[in-house]
Amino acid sequence: MLDWARIMAPLSGGEADRRVLAAAAAVAEVFGAELACVHAPADVADLIPWMGDGFMGGVQATAVQSLREAAAAGEKSARAAADDCGYARKTFATLSSPVWAALAMEGRLSDLVVFDPATARGKGPLSEAFQQIMADEQRPTLVAHAGLKVGGPIAVAWDGGKEASRAVRTALPLLRKASSVAILSVPSASPRRFDPALLKGFLTARGVGASIESLADHGDPAPALIKAAKALSAEILVAGAFGHPRLQEYVFGGATRTFLNSEGLSLFLSH
Repeated sequence: MLDWARIMAPLSGGEADRRVLAAAAAVAEVFGAELACVHAPADVADLIPWMGDGFMGGVQATAVQSLREAAAAGEKSARAAADDCGYARKTFATLSSPVWAALAMEGRLSDLVVFDPATARGKGPLSEAFQQIMADEQRPTLVAHAGLKVGGPIAVAWDGGKEASRAVRTALPLLRKASSVAILSVPSASPRRFDPALLKGFLTARGVGASIESLADHGDPAPALIKAAKALSAEILVAGAFGHPRLQEYVFGGATRTFLNSEGLSLFLSH
């Protein structure tokens, strides 16, 4: 598998932008990749459902103008954050309406998309974008905590399922850069039978050495996996993202929510 060549950092024009850029730059630097700084403003088109007969013309014009002013201010802030990012090989773009379609296309042409933990937990203007990138676009996503360092220990949450398998396969470039890789599993908590040694063999054949740690089943396996990853001083936990098909809202499964709510551990997720 080729190394990553394009790392995308969606920006809102808010205070989280600099943290996201720092993490995305840390990843991009390891691979010599392009850092795509992509400002995703609020979309005027989102007001269209409200512009019916009951929506007064003056109020409509004011709302549209306010949204445009906020987008311009956000672009200025996002551009300043990108300019201040010390990574040299970067690009900057502000998306135009329809913003979601444009952001989806940017994601499709990126090897990895980086978000901050608050956004992944449903807070802030890009929280829906995170859900859509994960659920609709199924793009490899890194939820990066402050001070992320690439090249340290990485843990893999393994249950033999297709979600975990996809996560491992898409994370291979990152795993190859790790100082150590640990396969963590809770065999008794899974409805399927699987042998972590098979994953170890898969990784070995692709140039990644790994150890295996089987954990005891104490109920919900997610907290045990997080605890074990932290005990190994893992910088990143690689995991499959679980969820249910959405109508208006994407609902993450329990294990994924637990991973997202953990502190001090960056997550590489693939749905």
